[in-house]
Amino acid sequence: MKELTKAEEEVMQILWRIESGVVKDILNEMSEPKPAYNTVSTVVRVMEQKGFVGYKKVGKFHEYHPLISKELYTKTFMQGFVKKYFDGSYRRMVSFFTNEENLSIQDLETLINEEKSKKS
Repeated sequence: MKELTKAEEEVMQILWRIESGVVKDILNEMSEPKPAYNTVSTVVRVMEQKGFVGYKKVGKFHEYHPLISKELYTKTFMQGFVKKYFDGSYRRMVSFFTNEENLSIQDLETLINEEKSKKS
């Protein structure tokens, strides 16, 4: 799976949130300064070619929807991130962020327990 560009990721985050929409719907969800309509339309069409979004024809418009879940993309992206920046070691990544954020052992245990309870 290819990595999304910054513009594509912004559009994809919106589509994951709204589930489907025409270009105008996506544009309405963007923060200021908003890009041009044609810019968003081009980004969405590129994402369609990459296999990230699909569409159905609604009148004269295309209503776009995600073809890839946020969870799958996040998992794939994070695997590449860890491989690229931490030599594939999740321990190194956790150690890095623990040091950067000054997390205590108690903080880490709380995070682990919160994640375990989400899965139960």
